Amino acid sequence: MTSHDVVNRLRRITGERSIGHLGTLDPMATGVLPLLMGKYTRLAQYFSAAEKCYCGDIRFGFATDTYDADGEPAGPDCWPERSTAITLDRVRAAAERFHGEIEQMPPQFSAKKVDGQPAYKRAREGKPVELKPVRIRIDAFEILALEGPAASFTIDISSGGYVRSVAHELGQELGCGAHLSRLRRTRAGMFALEDAHTLEELEALVGNPGAGNATLAANIDAVCVHPRLLLPEMPSVTADTMSLGRLRNGAQANLPEFSGASLVKVFAGPRELAAIAKRVAGTLFQPVVVMG
Repeated sequence: MTSHDVVNRLRRITGERSIGHLGTLDPMATGVLPLLMGKYTRLAQYFSAAEKCYCGDIRFGFATDTYDADGEPAGPDCWPERSTAITLDRVRAAAERFHGEIEQMPPQFSAKKVDGQPAYKRAREGKPVELKPVRIRIDAFEILALEGPAASFTIDISSGGYVRSVAHELGQELGCGAHLSRLRRTRAGMFALEDAHTLEELEALVGNPGAGNATLAANIDAVCVHPRLLLPEMPSVTADTMSLGRLRNGAQANLPEFSGASLVKVFAGPRELAAIAKRVAGTLFQPVVVMG
């Protein structure tokens, strides 16, 4: 199942056509996939830089063309003859360089654009793929254990970083080749796996999307993150009727907000997010996203 498949299935479950995800999960990966529904898709730009946290396994002995278990082996399995040389201490020592800001080469089989086309499409067609290294940040990369040829790990990586590339480059560092054999995303920004719901749970909760009643909307709201908890870096402020009218029409308005933050979430009530507004000066704000 791809991330796009998840979106399509949720459309069928909820009857909502406007749904988008916040960061593709590779088909072999599992874990949390944050989704924005309805008017909240307008907020996607504010989640683009969110850090991702993963756990998984790296299999040593051979690399693959996709850098993960879905790809074709790039050579024979050398683990039998290299197993005694690849110890937990060696793996952990090699992993130390993957920390802080580093240059990373994206995989050829990735969504990075080359001449306006995703790199993976060119790679599948046998066309040359010329990618440039990108600057990413790895805040934590811990090798937990080594059992046979598989090392379990956790990693906290910035948006735009590929865990597959980390696995591939670690194999190069150790001289034995490696690929990502299992990956599970445990957190994407503020969205944690323990707060997520399976598609089956949503199907059971929502029931018949054709019902078109308040119960359906309430059931969906019940499993969504409360709007005031979204984008925690932005303070929340409740506006009066006159100020809301001005903001909804694209005009500036004064708001009772004194934190000094450059962006704020403007609410029309306890749960109704009306806009994202930018501070112009003092308590004067200009709407940058109007939710309706």
